[in-house]
Amino acid sequence: MSLIPMLLILFSCSGPAVTPSSVTVSNGTVERIADFPSKHVGPRHVEIWLPEGYPGDEKYAVLYLHDGQMLFDASTTWNKQEWGIDEVMGGLLKDGKIRKTIVVGIWNTGDRHAEYFPQKPFERLPRAFADSLMQSAKRNDQTPLFSSSVQSDNYLKFIVSELKPFIDRRYETKTDAANTVVAGSSMGGLISLYALCEYPDIFGGAACISTHWTGTFTAENNPIPDAFITYLGEKLPDPASHKLYFDHGTETLDTLYRPFQIVVDSVATAGGFAGSHWQSLEFQGADHSEKSWRKRIHIPLMFLLGE
Repeated sequence: MSLIPMLLILFSCSGPAVTPSSVTVSNGTVERIADFPSKHVGPRHVEIWLPEGYPGDEKYAVLYLHDGQMLFDASTTWNKQEWGIDEVMGGLLKDGKIRKTIVVGIWNTGDRHAEYFPQKPFERLPRAFADSLMQSAKRNDQTPLFSSSVQSDNYLKFIVSELKPFIDRRYETKTDAANTVVAGSSMGGLISLYALCEYPDIFGGAACISTHWTGTFTAENNPIPDAFITYLGEKLPDPASHKLYFDHGTETLDTLYRPFQIVVDSVATAGGFAGSHWQSLEFQGADHSEKSWRKRIHIPLMFLLGE
């Protein structure tokens, strides 16, 4: 066999190509997998943040974050806001407040409701309500809330059976659940919680930030929160080996969440979550935006990844 075909075979066996990312960061480096292929969901970019000094002689914990295009560089985001993950993670690592960790930012494809709405709770909704939900529009425009059927089970299969194995092959990672955590905001909070409940052997902790309990933009005559709460009562993982974090603000869309968060908190504590494995916080004056989440993201990061 000639050298060129042999190189092509080796390349095809190694998985998707990894290249330097175009985002600008002030701490560490970011690599990109463009259009990561999947047999479960559509392709999307994945960005991997590597802290300064990586790899060194250690294995790293892994933080999976949803809405990956919003994490690092405000100049590239739709609303010119970002989570500031590179600055926050870099500072926490420098100060010794978290263990060594890489971040895997999974881009959304624009169909966030279809991929982030937990599928089993959705399937519990009254049929007429679910059908009307599929026909509803986003706030302030006529864009469909769901541009396809609910795909969150397939989205999690993509992460667990395709993305995580690739990350663990390519990077110096600790592969156990105790060192694999997931986080997101709003709908990303819902899918992070769902990931922890559906795959407790894969994920050891979840941070659910401004969790969008209503699923839509009103709490009136809305059976969605009850569907989530019923599901949680049945599927919460072992509190002795898993960590669970919630928070919410008090302004804009976050004004909807407090009554439901109180009930969720009671379900979680009844299920045994307490102490260092449990946290639920309210941030007065915080609204539903990356700007607000950036101000407090260090708290769930220390909760999930603290030494």
